[in-house]
Amino acid sequence: MGKTIRELPESMRPYEKCLRTGAESLSDEELLAVILRTGTKGKTSVELAKSVLESAGGTLSSLRTMSERELMRIHGIGRVKAIELRCLFQLCGRIARSDFLQGPDFSDPKRIADFYMEEMRMLDREEVRVLFLNTKSRLIREETVSRGTVNSSLFPVREILIRALKNEAVYMILLHNHPSGDPAPSAPDITVTRDIACAGRLIGVQLLDHIVLGDHRYVSMRERELFE
Repeated sequence: MGKTIRELPESMRPYEKCLRTGAESLSDEELLAVILRTGTKGKTSVELAKSVLESAGGTLSSLRTMSERELMRIHGIGRVKAIELRCLFQLCGRIARSDFLQGPDFSDPKRIADFYMEEMRMLDREEVRVLFLNTKSRLIREETVSRGTVNSSLFPVREILIRALKNEAVYMILLHNHPSGDPAPSAPDITVTRDIACAGRLIGVQLLDHIVLGDHRYVSMRERELFE
């Protein structure tokens, strides 16, 4: 049986520390230990949490992108704990997304890029997402329209336009990542962006921007004036 948090000295127990000084005072390891609840043979929950973070390279952002199978490769993390962690990460993402969507400024590509950067820069395949907006530039729906190979993605122009009409969108913003880390748009990226912008005008849906995400870098095609 794994050791529990209660077996630690009171000064080292995350629960008690949270009660004394607030959740914000807990380290990443301590917060994770509270979620894990129990440790494994020879390790307390705090020690297990430390091992989990180390397996993810020491960062919560890397841990958040790990699959259930990858989490289960960590000694002490079984299926139940892996599922709990995946659900926790999903919940955190949805809370952040909900806060962002309350009043986003879709005229600011940096804010949009910052919001999606941590999630999409970690992907090992190109992924294309579209933000569909209403007349007040508020988000109607965000949809992932394709996932590509390691170095290429598929922009289904017809499917994007069908979804725009289905969502009764007036504006749309394209987002996709470059797993190489370099956000510089390729010639095909620019060509398909112009095709989508042109086709969108014909059906009354304006393409506001196409933002390419790299590793902590982004390119706004609107800012670069790569399409009209």
